[in-house]
Amino acid sequence: MRILTALTYYRPHISGLTIYTERLATALARRGHQVTILTSQFDASTPRYEVMDGVKIVRAPVVMRISKGVIMPTIGFLATRLALENEVIHLHLPQFDAAGIALRGRLLKKPTVLTYHCDLKLPPGWFNRVADQAIRLMNNLAALSAHRIVTYTQDYAANSPYTRRYYRKVRTILPPVELPPASGEMIRLFKQEHGLEGRGPVIGMAARFAAEKGVEVLLDALPPILEIYPKATVLYAGQYLDVLGEEEYARRLFPVIKKYQGEGQWQFLGVLNPDNMAAYYANLDALVVPSLNSTESFGLVQVEAMMNGAPVVASDLPGVRQPIAITGMGKTFPVGDSESLAKTLHSVLAEPQAIHANPEEIRLRFKPDNTAAAYEALYEEIKSQL
Repeated sequence: MRILTALTYYRPHISGLTIYTERLATALARRGHQVTILTSQFDASTPRYEVMDGVKIVRAPVVMRISKGVIMPTIGFLATRLALENEVIHLHLPQFDAAGIALRGRLLKKPTVLTYHCDLKLPPGWFNRVADQAIRLMNNLAALSAHRIVTYTQDYAANSPYTRRYYRKVRTILPPVELPPASGEMIRLFKQEHGLEGRGPVIGMAARFAAEKGVEVLLDALPPILEIYPKATVLYAGQYLDVLGEEEYARRLFPVIKKYQGEGQWQFLGVLNPDNMAAYYANLDALVVPSLNSTESFGLVQVEAMMNGAPVVASDLPGVRQPIAITGMGKTFPVGDSESLAKTLHSVLAEPQAIHANPEEIRLRFKPDNTAAAYEALYEEIKSQL
């Protein structure tokens, strides 16, 4: 099949949505499909056209940014041309341009699928409120044209206002998760490089430094954790500098974090490649996912950690609680409750043997090929009904 996949941000941007899309696109290409990504040229230094891992990427030039969104004057022309060339239209939401692209799919009688990754919540401010409403309108128009809407879990689908509205179109497909295995030597070198010998427990958080990720919940939980574990260390993996739209959030929290950095109790690692991420997870005693709202619908990092033997402590949010429910490899705590996070984390650290699952079984369950096969079946199902 020739599959057109559209989303606002693709590589080199890093987020759960882009990682999901990249893994799925690459898996589909490996399985013999021709996959084209239509996305923004948000970084002017990236090429307009390129091929990565067998996937063709077409980037529309950006003339201006509005909050976390972009304006691309040529997106309509590119979408029309590519929709005509391809057999399947696959959109990843939230996305302002999704409505027009989905309508093209409907008018051309081509299977049109939306993967709804999460609800949208922009930072405070009147302008962002207007932008938020505009994107919600376009997402709803896209849903009217789409044949199917995919979410990661039934839990999230039942709780999101968006997916509840279009429930008859909703299907659930587990997300694609993969990391290369970390060798014993890689794990040892990572531990040495980051000065973890003699320190512990090692607590991880892996996310963009963004308000919805709940970094302050972990910060507020640290004092009681450090009372019990004076040598505890937080390793924060992910982009933490110049995160789009999160400048004020960083200004508010960085002074608090700086105090812990000075004591060796907090390390920013930045963006790690897949090999280093595997070594990172293998050095953790627990991963924390303290997300605050429905902009987090699952948390792929939870599965990545579990595949490498690290249990998870996560917010009791729809969707986010599912990796723990599926695998049993962790515990949840009430959303935004730092005191409960500290207590739950302590219970996990104190009895690691009580929370165990087979990492290889988790790895097999979330293989990208399984996700790709489920989408193939969905495309064929729609095609047979048109």
